[in-house]
Amino acid sequence: MASKGINKVILIGNLGQAPELKKLANGNAMANLSIATSESWKDKNTGQLREKTEWHRVVMFGYLADIVGKYLTKGSKVYVEGRLQTRKWQDASGYDRYTTEVNANEMQMLDSKRAGDFVGQPSSVNTHTNMSPSSQNTGSVQGGNMTHEPASLQSNNAASIAPPLSTFDDFDDIPF
Repeated sequence: MASKGINKVILIGNLGQAPELKKLANGNAMANLSIATSESWKDKNTGQLREKTEWHRVVMFGYLADIVGKYLTKGSKVYVEGRLQTRKWQDASGYDRYTTEVNANEMQMLDSKRAGDFVGQPSSVNTHTNMSPSSQNTGSVQGGNMTHEPASLQSNNAASIAPPLSTFDDFDDIPF
């Protein structure tokens, strides 16, 4: 089977500002995010720690946009997965402009939960719906696999994990 290519983007970063939310003409939600990712290294010449921040434009549609609008704020740490997409638009002067952005189809909130905050907050959302602006005009959702697990379920699951029945402390008995 020949592959025509792979277009997959995975980001883990922080929101630079609150999500920008819009309702499209067909009623679907849309969210624009600005996510910062950073890398750091030690400068070989000076020995100083250097850091570079890259900003990524991310767009989400439908249920994913609704969740982002409810639970994410400036500074929120988030995992985003999607595909790179370039779109054409016209500025106020009528000139054609191009914007490359990540069209996200999966998102997970990575902030630690503080006591009492975000009760019932979904911590991850996975949607493989085709919700690009061009497909939204049809009113149909292709795929439709949307899942999320509330944080209250996650914390209960973590608390209900039993400790191991026995511990092995004598490493002299290991046969290798």
